[in-house]
Amino acid sequence: MLNLETGYILPEDDARALLVGRVWSKAEGGPCVTVLRNGILHDLTHIAATVSGLLERDDLHAILRSDDLPVLGSLKDFLSGAAGHLLAPIDLQAVKAAGVTFAESMLERVIEERAGGDLQAAQDIRAKLAPVIGENLRDISAGSEAAAKVKALLQEMGLWSQYLEVGIGPDAEIFTKAQPMSSVGCGAEIGIHPISDWNNPEPEIVLAIRSDGTILGATLGNDVNLRDVEGRSALLLGKAKDNNASCAIGPFLRIFDDHFTLADVETAVVTLRVRGTDGFEMAGESRMEAISRSPAELARQMLNRSHQYPDGAVLFLGTLFAPVQDRRAPGQGFTHETGDEVEIASPRLGALVNRVARCDACPEWVFGSRALIANLVARGLGDRV
Repeated sequence: MLNLETGYILPEDDARALLVGRVWSKAEGGPCVTVLRNGILHDLTHIAATVSGLLERDDLHAILRSDDLPVLGSLKDFLSGAAGHLLAPIDLQAVKAAGVTFAESMLERVIEERAGGDLQAAQDIRAKLAPVIGENLRDISAGSEAAAKVKALLQEMGLWSQYLEVGIGPDAEIFTKAQPMSSVGCGAEIGIHPISDWNNPEPEIVLAIRSDGTILGATLGNDVNLRDVEGRSALLLGKAKDNNASCAIGPFLRIFDDHFTLADVETAVVTLRVRGTDGFEMAGESRMEAISRSPAELARQMLNRSHQYPDGAVLFLGTLFAPVQDRRAPGQGFTHETGDEVEIASPRLGALVNRVARCDACPEWVFGSRALIANLVARGLGDRV
């Protein structure tokens, strides 16, 4: 059973954290924007009916600290399903992701490409490439003169890859992970496309970015990846990444303040734990200090004068963790099985907990932007978007 206890999913210092969330409220008949205080969810929907709109407010901190906010209910009641359930703590924002931002994950992407999606061939390729690529890239700053020299060397050896180009070259890989309103929240099923036999979770920190480029806070995300699909061709990235229920974000968005800043994101440790119904267990961690580009640089490459997001955006920062632990058979590495429990956690952000299912078995995504607007208008909140 998924561990959705209040004390488990919240940050270790939740009493002083500014935690913005979204819930589906049975009593209100739709989604509500909330701020969590002492285990109680307070309704912000009458002030800002969307998280996108809330984050554009110059008085954001004052709103979150207001004393006269109506109560929706306890977090415990929403986690149990009695009052509703948690949603992803974003809504109209674009959902973007940065790929190949850690040296170790760079190596795994090269392996996927060389193996052509064949997980049985991956082990031999990994053994050949690791001594050459892994040690040479760990201390290389992306886009630097040293990176250019490594690129020239690997090209001479016939080992250069499109993944290394975005990993240590001047331009980051920024792609669309999911559509606005399609992400699932903590406690929901997370989907694996039924055509995939080689896939994995990607535990990541996700930045919340206002339309003017200001980074306002962070949360946790699972950028589910189909390694066999993307391994066949990088042009299949959309099929590998953007599927029904394939993006989980939450549990809450922590807004930056004096107690939690971008510097805390840059030194954060993100842990992953997978527990299968077959008794399989796997754990790992991703240390943000090992990232090859700063979060601020990734955000700048995503949103700038050449590319705007008027409703704001969230940005997955990539993962160091690339699971290779054998599961089905020796040499075949890790892949998900239906029923896996996935926990992604970081002390200052809490824990995002989901259960794995096939995309075609997860609830269909039917509540999009038009449905949200119609729901808010029916509730007399259409002018608060």
